[in-house]
Amino acid sequence: MFNSNNLNKIKVYAHFIWLILLMSISVLVINYYNQYQKNQVEYLIKSLDNIYFHKSLKNITSKLKPRYIKINYISKAGDTYESIINNLKINKIEKKLFLKSIAKHKSLKILRTGKKFFFKIDQMDKPKILEFKIETGKKNEMYFSRILDKEIFSSKLIEKNFSKEITYKEAVITNSLYNSAINLGIKPNVIIEFARLYGFQVDFQRDIWKNDSFQIIYEEFKNEKGNVVDTGDIIYANLNLQNTNLQLYKFEYEKNKIDYFDENGKSVRKTLMKTPINGARLSSSFGKRKHPILGYNKLHTGTDFASPKGTPIMASGDGIISRAKWCGGGGNCIKIKHNSVYQTVYAHLSKFGRGIKRGVRVKQGQIIGYVGSTGMSTGPHLHYEVIENGRKINSQKLKLPSGRILKGKDRNLFEVNKIKIDVLKSELISKIN
Repeated sequence: MFNSNNLNKIKVYAHFIWLILLMSISVLVINYYNQYQKNQVEYLIKSLDNIYFHKSLKNITSKLKPRYIKINYISKAGDTYESIINNLKINKIEKKLFLKSIAKHKSLKILRTGKKFFFKIDQMDKPKILEFKIETGKKNEMYFSRILDKEIFSSKLIEKNFSKEITYKEAVITNSLYNSAINLGIKPNVIIEFARLYGFQVDFQRDIWKNDSFQIIYEEFKNEKGNVVDTGDIIYANLNLQNTNLQLYKFEYEKNKIDYFDENGKSVRKTLMKTPINGARLSSSFGKRKHPILGYNKLHTGTDFASPKGTPIMASGDGIISRAKWCGGGGNCIKIKHNSVYQTVYAHLSKFGRGIKRGVRVKQGQIIGYVGSTGMSTGPHLHYEVIENGRKINSQKLKLPSGRILKGKDRNLFEVNKIKIDVLKSELISKIN
């Protein structure tokens, strides 16, 4: 039997016993929890590494659309505010709201080519425009921001802190026009416009020889640091081919209507451009040839221009898209009806340009697609056809009349404008020398 002394001793040490027991239980619980957590992490890692999980996740996320999208666009010849907004995937109410907002501003009444647009669209539920900007000039842009609770846009004019400079560049062509211009620091968009202007009369693959030269006067816009942030119009251009000068002068022949004319007052614009692609190599001409895939001789009804995949292709003249789809051996192709006489075909495209589909009206020089190798093709190139009164003809031998010829008062105004530009050119050259 326990005596009272032994019972008292047990009572004294009881709390130590309970403390040790509690600590032991705590250690066991913590070890179990840590092992459980470790097992869970390992299971999660294995799950994430599972190939079927990756495929499922990829399939789900590929179908998710970003809530906000941003769209940039530069207006082209023939564009209207209606045609631009119709290319956006928004409902009619949104389109009317856009047109109503810009109608309030006189500075936006006339839409010129080369104006920059920016849209931010919320794709949640019914897509709606959250904000948009329209360039009103090289120094200004109109900014519109949506007031959600009123379904209207507030607007304000934002001034860009740019300074405009008139730049003169000249060079001897040692390799190609493009490379010679790039080496001078001329921006690519200026070179493309330069090539477009001469595209009516010059084949850049065959007509330009080594040691030919060019001159160009154009606008540059610089920021406070003196860096070129944008470029404007070409004011004057000259392409000297085998000692023959082909001069072009910018001239506003009617209010808000600008074109380029030679020294005799003739517009360089023709019904169709000689080549609808710049910097390409003529790889196969019109006529009979051995087909590279079929292997037998047959009539090649167009002209092939070899060029890297993705090179822009231009509409060689104003017209309406009558076809923009897969054309069997021609791959992705486009057909344009220019008038009652002429149609053109562009084949083997990698993809179509923005908004290009049947029934759309396009302007000369507008990008309609990009070089590819779709259909029956051995490499990236453009197959280009000209159809005259239903008959396919050699595009490289096609002779078309020039466009507008200035007469009377317009011719006198042009001569004054030409003298001013010639004086400007002399002053700019003297600064270089």
